[in-house]
Amino acid sequence: MTLARAVAEGADPAELAALEVPSTYRAVHVRKDEVGMFPDKDVRRTLHVGQVPMPELAADEVLVAVMASAINFNTVWTAMFEPIPTFAFLERLGRTDPRHDLPTHVVGSDAAGVVVRTGVAVRRWKVGDRVVTSPAYVDSEDPITHHDGMLGADLRAWGFETNFGGLADFAVVKATQLLPKPRHLSWEEAACNMLCASTAYRMLVSERGSRMRQGDVVLLWGATGGLGAYGVQLVKNGGGIPVGVVSSPEKAELLRRMGCSHVVDRSQFEHLDDEKAWRRFGAEVRRQVGEDPAIVFEHTGRETFGASVYVARRGGSVVTCGSSSGYAHEYDNRHLWMKLKSIIGSHGANYQECHEVNRLISLGMIHPTLSRVYPLERAADAARAVQLNEHVGKVGVLALAPEEDLGIEDHALRERIGEDKLRLFRS
Repeated sequence: MTLARAVAEGADPAELAALEVPSTYRAVHVRKDEVGMFPDKDVRRTLHVGQVPMPELAADEVLVAVMASAINFNTVWTAMFEPIPTFAFLERLGRTDPRHDLPTHVVGSDAAGVVVRTGVAVRRWKVGDRVVTSPAYVDSEDPITHHDGMLGADLRAWGFETNFGGLADFAVVKATQLLPKPRHLSWEEAACNMLCASTAYRMLVSERGSRMRQGDVVLLWGATGGLGAYGVQLVKNGGGIPVGVVSSPEKAELLRRMGCSHVVDRSQFEHLDDEKAWRRFGAEVRRQVGEDPAIVFEHTGRETFGASVYVARRGGSVVTCGSSSGYAHEYDNRHLWMKLKSIIGSHGANYQECHEVNRLISLGMIHPTLSRVYPLERAADAARAVQLNEHVGKVGVLALAPEEDLGIEDHALRERIGEDKLRLFRS
């Protein structure tokens, strides 16, 4: 029996430890020789599924048999070879770890699966453990990492700035990326959370983010997307007042079903690039909640940043983790300095923040936002749906799991939470 099949069939740890690790494995990858070949940027042309070499484990690493993974926008960037080809990251990492500098880049920054091998220095994890991965790939020998891993000079996003990512039958991760899989979730539900949920947690809750307080009005762009839908849940859990911005009546209805009663339809404000539009937008927020937002949750960038700076209340903050519509932001600085607002840069989440948000998920206080699931063979189609914004929440991908709804251990907790909440985005 192969190691992959044994994992899929639920073999015990002793059997997994006795089976041979294969020399190659199935993975979603891009190819270095295709950089610049496809001007149309259709990710279906550059994301391939096929066999790649199995790397050796470093002392602090773990080999995970991946049951399910998920699509994040960094996989779309990788497949578009923008803003730069990720092989530049692999070449740089290859100077200290030559294993990563290969003509293929295995992508994916989320995964849920089973530990099948551990490096000699790994103490807290063992073969057979069911785990989810966090995306921060840090240098534990850098002193600043022990203050905040996101400040490390050599911080990398796993599966984007490193090789051997999660959209595969096996993945190589550092032991400091692993967390226990929430027992009430299926493989695909568990696999879709960590990158986006932890990023939103740091932005909103962490002392390194906007430090949301009870009663804070929080404006969230893309509120039914991968980041925004976790942001809405965190705001509600923390006693804040979410105001979700969406682009269609269908997404507005989904927000209301999440319990977000304040919704702004962005399509009513076609051009948010001048102060007149900002004023109309801000007036709509005040009409619904009676005041300006204390916090604006930003990740869309160029198209919305000017409006975000304008609508934040006096002394409020704009917390940003990305720029999906463009990196060169323009805003009227008078509204920042004269009204004592602040802009907070936020990137990913450190290991402790990932632990905290995984605990909330495991307690059933934060729920998956999984909307669609594809088999690994169709991962390119899944990424294309994200590229074209044809999705809500998160898009999952099955790897070794033969079908959906497997891997659930705590059925009692699941029943207490209710399938309507756990499957809201799929309904």
